[in-house]
Amino acid sequence: VGGLFKLEGKVINQYTTDENWVQQARVLVDGGAYIGIIKADGSFAVNGLPSGSYVVEVVHPLFAFDSVRVEITSKAKVRARILDNIQPFQIKNVVSNPLRLRCKGRYQYFQQREQWRISDFLFNPMVLMMFLPLLMMFLLPKLMNSQDPEIQKEMQQSMNWMNPKSNLPELSELMT
Repeated sequence: VGGLFKLEGKVINQYTTDENWVQQARVLVDGGAYIGIIKADGSFAVNGLPSGSYVVEVVHPLFAFDSVRVEITSKAKVRARILDNIQPFQIKNVVSNPLRLRCKGRYQYFQQREQWRISDFLFNPMVLMMFLPLLMMFLLPKLMNSQDPEIQKEMQQSMNWMNPKSNLPELSELMT
């Protein structure tokens, strides 16, 4: 028929060995304006397309596929590129003719629940604020004992100097 063209290609799914996945898959052109059925070997054909620009996508409930923008000229030349929804007019990845559509992976319908780990507890800021001063309180005297005796005497003098009882008279003495 004059002005109607045929779009052919092959769908490749490397994420499954089950041959029955093609029974649930369909090739949709422009969101379902034209529909193609995938054969057991993965090949498909969509008939009756007039010249123009189309979005071709493979839909399956378990597997995700790249969408392709296909432009068919009035002289039956087909140009295809992977659809980029962010920059739709930029041509990056050209797809060969006949189309070869590869599976991107399985759909993730549910998010995996996060597991509890001991490191989450230990690196919690509140736990660190509680245990680090305690750790320093026990480790600092051990480090001080291993130093030179002269430094130890100096530290004792500085601690005595900072002690308020040795420098200040008692309150009863001040009152008298």
